[in-house]
Amino acid sequence: MNFLSHVVTWFTMGSHWHGSNGIPHRVFEHVVMSAAAVGAAVVVAIPPSLVLGHLRRFGAVAINFSNAGRAVPSFAVLVLAAQVIGIGAEPAFIALFVLAIPPLVTNSYVGMADVDAEISESAKGMGMTGWQSVWRVELPVALPVVLAGVRTAAVQVVATATLAALVAWGGLGRYIIDGLAQRDFVQVFAGAVLVALLSVLTELSLALVQRFTVSAGLTHRHRDKNEPFVGAATAVTPT
Repeated sequence: MNFLSHVVTWFTMGSHWHGSNGIPHRVFEHVVMSAAAVGAAVVVAIPPSLVLGHLRRFGAVAINFSNAGRAVPSFAVLVLAAQVIGIGAEPAFIALFVLAIPPLVTNSYVGMADVDAEISESAKGMGMTGWQSVWRVELPVALPVVLAGVRTAAVQVVATATLAALVAWGGLGRYIIDGLAQRDFVQVFAGAVLVALLSVLTELSLALVQRFTVSAGLTHRHRDKNEPFVGAATAVTPT
């Protein structure tokens, strides 16, 4: 209880809410770094994965590439990038970018490939072109699974962005790294609490976005559908 009271005191100190080492500034750095990494990964990973899923080709290649990305520790990528390009924001961005790729590739491919062929045929029967069928029919049906991949990637990146402090970048990881260096375990605990809260807030925010973006019918379709995807992997859902 004495330790927790010190943590509460740490949060109520005015000096921790102002300046470059204040909580608002550190949260801003953390969010900007995480959003940049996830945004870049979305641009790079989702479009080709959707195309491959639509064509239902090279699924094994896409999924194996995704699984290989999961096997690479973010810390190892961070260290290697720091050795090549030096410390700062760049190695942190690269490590988080690599971390975000696998769930985006898996969910985008599986979501698009799992669209029933009858739906696409019905769209063509209504006179839609191939592009119109993809954009107006297949992609909306696959959207719940794709957004689940985005949520998973975002939460993983936010939780792992604390490693950026190891290469002299900011973010909430500074409280943990600096606290360990100073043996200030109250600050370490406070930093961990802030990271956990930001991760939960990220999950809830993206879940809310998904709720208002995806129609209820599509959400229930993916929730109630029991037949497995015939392929090399299944989609990743947030936990």
